[in-house]
Amino acid sequence: MSSRPATACGQTEAQPAGVPADGPARAARAPGRRRAGGRVDGDAGMCARHRVGSGAALEPEAPPPRASRPTTAAPDEAARHTRAEVNLAHVRHNLRELEACLGSVAAAAHGCTPERTPQIWAVLKADGYGHGGRAIATTLERAGVRGLCVALLEEGIELREAGVRCPILVMGGYYGRQRDGIENLVAHDLTPVVYDAGQIETIASTLRYLRDIGGLAPGRERYRVHLKIDTGMGRLGVPDGELGAVLEALRAEREIELDGLMTHLACADADSLAATEHQLDRFARGCQRVAQAGLRPKLRHAANSAALLRLPHAHLEVVRPGIALFGVHPCEGRSSLVPRAPHLRPVMRVLTEVVALRNLGAGESLGYGHTWRTERPCRIATVPVGYADGLSRALSNRGALLVGGRRAPIVGTVSMDLTMLDVTDIPGVRVRDEVVVLGEQRGPHGTDEITATEVAGLTSSIAWEVLTSISRRVPRFYRHG
Repeated sequence: MSSRPATACGQTEAQPAGVPADGPARAARAPGRRRAGGRVDGDAGMCARHRVGSGAALEPEAPPPRASRPTTAAPDEAARHTRAEVNLAHVRHNLRELEACLGSVAAAAHGCTPERTPQIWAVLKADGYGHGGRAIATTLERAGVRGLCVALLEEGIELREAGVRCPILVMGGYYGRQRDGIENLVAHDLTPVVYDAGQIETIASTLRYLRDIGGLAPGRERYRVHLKIDTGMGRLGVPDGELGAVLEALRAEREIELDGLMTHLACADADSLAATEHQLDRFARGCQRVAQAGLRPKLRHAANSAALLRLPHAHLEVVRPGIALFGVHPCEGRSSLVPRAPHLRPVMRVLTEVVALRNLGAGESLGYGHTWRTERPCRIATVPVGYADGLSRALSNRGALLVGGRRAPIVGTVSMDLTMLDVTDIPGVRVRDEVVVLGEQRGPHGTDEITATEVAGLTSSIAWEVLTSISRRVPRFYRHG
């Protein structure tokens, strides 16, 4: 039986609050426009411009619009039937699973339920790992996460303009070459991660400038930052030898309030935890030096998804799960590494459809470079998805997509916009039949699933890259169940 994605999903797909009713494309075309007086003008999902703050609770000029129920978006608005379905109910489920794991991991280590549960600050880098940062952020905020983490200043601004009000930590450490980058941080009440004295001095001087021109709200002369300590990742963070100078800068600049300390674990998903334990020891020593300098940050955080599941002593005041929120276990296939394996549900499902069918005789070649040759009479289906959409070219002649609940091998070279499948052994395939690129399919010939972890194994990559590679030209549609 033929099935079209638009017919199958049309009544259950919806856009999240903060995204206009005519879809993500319009949201991308119409970011807020600044007007005199600091207000942002734009769609209903855009919040009023916040007065400049210091990392404390926001005080918007007017309550931001908060739609209680998302508006429906018809999949037929997209001309091409290649799309990504994002199940927001699965995001909430995965959050609850991680919350349960926080308690069970600590109980397994200490023999009792901990008195204090760490805050969850969800990592939504790279447009929410490719799922749509605005939709995921608003969903998680309503579900109770205490903070969000992004890599870029622009990502933080996008979430603020979507109406997100919880703390947003900008972890990339790069805020532009000019002062206006710092001004944007302050204007949108984003919390920067710092790791050298120059950053601290630049932020402090910008705050003094804003104060002098009346750009700071009364009583908000201090601005919160988190200090990143390099304990072995070797990318960003203050090294041991420079920590003293950075702490001196923090003490000297009265406009800066050190609110948090953090580090980044390099090997928390490895079979051996020796390197991770060494990093945690170095972080503990760094925290001691901060305290000895007279600074009292409220928050410490180091644990990513893997450390959340494996290392209760890494939980501290905040944990920063990322990939696990999107249904990918960071230690996939190695359940013995975690005391309680969460029951995670994949959040994204990528679909397309058959657009052409042809019969080829034995001995015919197809695709760029003629890399595949028929050894028998074959029926070939063409689907409108390619490497420009995130289907890796490394899957050529080795991967598969799902048709009718069965695997159809990819044959020939994956091209930019189109891919060919051998459907000879799948009876009754017709034009416009649903094809699943990523996720589960239940069809007339069975049920199967292609996971991000599986694709990563075939392409010598990681699930993180697979998800973030789904390009923006693949429209996202949101389910709530």
